[in-house]
Amino acid sequence: MLPTSHYDEGKADRAVKFIENLRHTKGKWAGKRFWLLPWQEQIIRDIFGIVGEDNCRQFRTAFIEIGKKNGKSELAAAVALYLLYADNEPSAEVYGAAADRGQASIVFDVANQMVKMTPALMKRSKIMSAGKRIVNYSNQGFFQVLSAEVGTKHGLNVSGLVLDEVHAQKTRTLYDVLTKGSGDAREQPLFFLITTAGTEKESICYELHTKAKDILEGRKIDPTFYPVVFGLTDDDDWHDEANWYKANPSLGQTIQIDRVRDAYKEALQNPAEENVFKQLRLNMWVSSLTRFIPEQIYDQGNEPIDMDSLLGRECYGGLDLSSTGDITALVLVFPPRTEEEKYILLPFFWIPEDTISIRVRRASVPYDVWRAQGYLMATEGNVVNYDFIEKFIEDLGIKYHILEIAVDRWNATMLTQHLMDDGFTMVPFGQGYKDMSPATKEFYKLLMEARIVHGGNPVLRWMSGNVVVEQDAAENIKVTKAKSPEKIDGIVAAIMAVDRAVRNQGNCESVYDNRGIIIL
Repeated sequence: MLPTSHYDEGKADRAVKFIENLRHTKGKWAGKRFWLLPWQEQIIRDIFGIVGEDNCRQFRTAFIEIGKKNGKSELAAAVALYLLYADNEPSAEVYGAAADRGQASIVFDVANQMVKMTPALMKRSKIMSAGKRIVNYSNQGFFQVLSAEVGTKHGLNVSGLVLDEVHAQKTRTLYDVLTKGSGDAREQPLFFLITTAGTEKESICYELHTKAKDILEGRKIDPTFYPVVFGLTDDDDWHDEANWYKANPSLGQTIQIDRVRDAYKEALQNPAEENVFKQLRLNMWVSSLTRFIPEQIYDQGNEPIDMDSLLGRECYGGLDLSSTGDITALVLVFPPRTEEEKYILLPFFWIPEDTISIRVRRASVPYDVWRAQGYLMATEGNVVNYDFIEKFIEDLGIKYHILEIAVDRWNATMLTQHLMDDGFTMVPFGQGYKDMSPATKEFYKLLMEARIVHGGNPVLRWMSGNVVVEQDAAENIKVTKAKSPEKIDGIVAAIMAVDRAVRNQGNCESVYDNRGIIIL
């Protein structure tokens, strides 16, 4: 709240009382009073009760991000009706919009039924269901659903806007047309934006999500923007039921815990369902692409590594060389010496120092945190310093017995030649189906069998979640950087290194070489 603003309890009470005189329209609550849940009442009181010196609302934009089935459509419909009937706005123009007219009609249909079930509103209203329009005769105002065509939206005099499922907006154009200047002729327009998390980070919804998080965490200030984000972060354990309530404040009220548990069980069996569960049930931003490496499978390898025990041991390396301004990854793989031992992965990452802050802002990936924690090494300047990396690998060669280093045959650089001159055995490794398919299948097989230990390195774990594979007609597979949503260099390096380790142990054949692997 601004120092010049104050909480007007009378205004807040008025909004709450209006909404709680409406009726639920669906399910077991149909026909019953719309008693606001605590999280809903908090939003209503803040938006309508906090006013400035001019007695107008402080907040012009409310961004509400929450998991599905928490009652956001009902709340949005109630807000739209308050703006139409009780906001003391002459000739109110309240609009409902979404990525398509069908989605926008969801909130309208709820509002339509609420009006019909409230005689005090119905007697001064005309409802045009076909045209998706409710007219309030008492103030000559209306609530109108808009189509998704942008060209017809200019010139609107918006007093209220409900924009539903913002994450489905493919571009920012509709949002800009409806919010930039459209309410300037109104004293206190309100843009009420509701959504679940999405999958596209290059979108207006993720931009708004980031702004909301920045305000909530004190990184930004915008006194006109009201942020509400119910959801899990990447640091939260999504398997823990206690965390599910973070995304679902209505859990136990409008959502039954058994339904969420059933969806969770499906997510454990299918990587595609895992993404759906995280996005819709836990309100987490996920990739629209299916993870090749399921999180629960990868995390089986999160065992502590005794670094001292690795000194002097034989190992194999995989080196994924970046373009000069990108991440370079080296992974050493220590093969098991007994049947009880596992393959141990030791990853190293380098990035140009001058690019870190840009990457953090652009992709919201914590490169700066990883660097501070020692998981990511920065080389001076805005391009990778290969001399630094060469010296680092030379030092590794003193600590460990590196038998081979696999490297992309088409991306060999002077660094590769220098390492050969230093006495390392460099093995060309193709990135096509011929070399990558058996290597990728073997890597996946070892992960499934919990025979790989990686120690929980956060950079490598993040990259494992970005991996997308391509498959040809013969069921050969390969990881693809082009289609993966983010960096996968460490996994590529690990696949190459594991392949060299397995082959040199004489385990050249995997059941997956002949049978293939199922991509869900």
